[in-house]
Amino acid sequence: MKQDTEVVNVPARFLSNHEGFRGSIKNFIRDFVVTEIDICGQQVRTTAPTQIPQEPDCGFPGKNSEPSAEWKQDSYFPVSQGSDVSSGSRIDATTSNLESLDLSVILGLSVYEELEQFVVTLKDESQQAEKQELSLGSFPDKYQRANVHRAVRQQFPFLMTVTTQSEISVRVDPGYTELSHLVTEDEAQDFFRFVDAKVQGSSYTFRQDNNKDHRTAVHHFISRRFGKLLETKSLSGRRGTAISARLRERGRPKKRTTGDQKEEDVYTAFTLCKENLETLEAISYMAAALGVLPSDFTYAGIKDKRAITYQSMVVKKVSPQWLTEKTAEFERRGIRLSCVHSVSEPLRLGRLQGNHFDLVVRDLQPHESSNTPSSGADTHTQLAGLVKEAVDNVRMRGFVNYYGPQRFGTGQSVQSDRVGLALLKDDMVSAVRLFFTPEEGSDPQNQAKRHFLQTDNAKESLALMPMSKARERLMLRALNRYGMGPDGCTQAWLSLPHSMRIFYPHAYCSRVWNEAVAHRLEALGHGARQGDLVWVQGAQSELDDAADSSSAQPGSFFGRTNKITLRRKAPNVLLNS
Repeated sequence: MKQDTEVVNVPARFLSNHEGFRGSIKNFIRDFVVTEIDICGQQVRTTAPTQIPQEPDCGFPGKNSEPSAEWKQDSYFPVSQGSDVSSGSRIDATTSNLESLDLSVILGLSVYEELEQFVVTLKDESQQAEKQELSLGSFPDKYQRANVHRAVRQQFPFLMTVTTQSEISVRVDPGYTELSHLVTEDEAQDFFRFVDAKVQGSSYTFRQDNNKDHRTAVHHFISRRFGKLLETKSLSGRRGTAISARLRERGRPKKRTTGDQKEEDVYTAFTLCKENLETLEAISYMAAALGVLPSDFTYAGIKDKRAITYQSMVVKKVSPQWLTEKTAEFERRGIRLSCVHSVSEPLRLGRLQGNHFDLVVRDLQPHESSNTPSSGADTHTQLAGLVKEAVDNVRMRGFVNYYGPQRFGTGQSVQSDRVGLALLKDDMVSAVRLFFTPEEGSDPQNQAKRHFLQTDNAKESLALMPMSKARERLMLRALNRYGMGPDGCTQAWLSLPHSMRIFYPHAYCSRVWNEAVAHRLEALGHGARQGDLVWVQGAQSELDDAADSSSAQPGSFFGRTNKITLRRKAPNVLLNS
């Protein structure tokens, strides 16, 4: 079986030698439909809302259980510090995930262009700037308002946001103006971004200043404006003295009330149907439109791009009403939502039994066409027999569950596993350059990538990159801010949400799996050998030995895992990942 004319770099070692058939798949998007099967064995539903199962036998944690490490990932990543005061200002924690809040999507392109023009006007009319104000519109959802505030402060730190009922306005922050008269404008912008991020344990160091009176003025400004939040001190180094500000340590956290808990833990579940979109691309677009972070979305697994796919998702800090209001906007991007309802907790990666596939195979032919002409009826009968034989072989002998070409990026000049290998080697610069390797063609995305590799100018490349390419835009923003060196490239990768970053090392692990199982089949065949672990369905088995087997938890669909010893044999093994 082949997939169009794409080069499929998958090993060709199989369990049976039947003739089989060939044909083409995914000629059209609707030829491939993927429907997720949840942990209880049910296909996700797209009609009537149903609560996500909470019973222990379905594998979901109870309300009082400790969240997994996947849910506890921090929003910020520390930057290594030197032992001496550097010649430039330094922030000791990044605000990477805040950069994923795209104002042009949150506000809408027309309002965003008004905001940019407003900023230009402020710079041209600096004398009257503090008297000018611009309304960004009304935002009824409080979580969206919070993220508008954060995104504006991160992109335009010299602006302050003011809320009147649900309307948000912006004007020049007089505190920023005062500080920019004491330090450089770049320092003032970075300092206000640092303050707005409020990353516990982080600090900001200004450039060296050997004028004591000038340092005193900066100390007094920070104490007067941010005294309850920050503390400052002067650091002396070989090159001079600089001021460092850091967040004050919090006292013992107060006990949260039931009302506080309900306000913070807002989870909305829904069924996502996407067409010709990557899962992470759909998430990035929804996150920007809703004013939340991509990491606020949880899901059981990533689905194919070139397909129509159905899967369950949960988003944090978005009410069902607010999500429902956005459905019409999402549909214009090939994203349809259904079964929107409240739940008490997020999803976890891997919490599914599998996927159901509906696949159309076109242009069927035998692998070895006969030289003797045959009628249409004979050809149809022959093909029907080949298909039945293939299905019977899979049913009786199983199949090698290789990772397919979509895992590595079909049609890409640089496949995802090569990027993952560079990341595992800690070669961040190579990983970035591999990530931005363009394909053939002159579409805007490839033009932007080509410009970046030729010029190393992240700012110009960002202006060329389409708004829909969330991953590329996040990395270009970080590269523009931190530079193209090893540390800058590290920050570029850390600007991506965790779920996006791990895709590339996982792709390399998938390549290793494919090569390892192909080598196993070539060297040892497909029979079980001493030391193998074999998955056994059902209670009746030749491998039933309590001393060497471990049963699955009640209600699990996994059966039992048994270890093959010299006293045992296994007639059939399904090689799976």
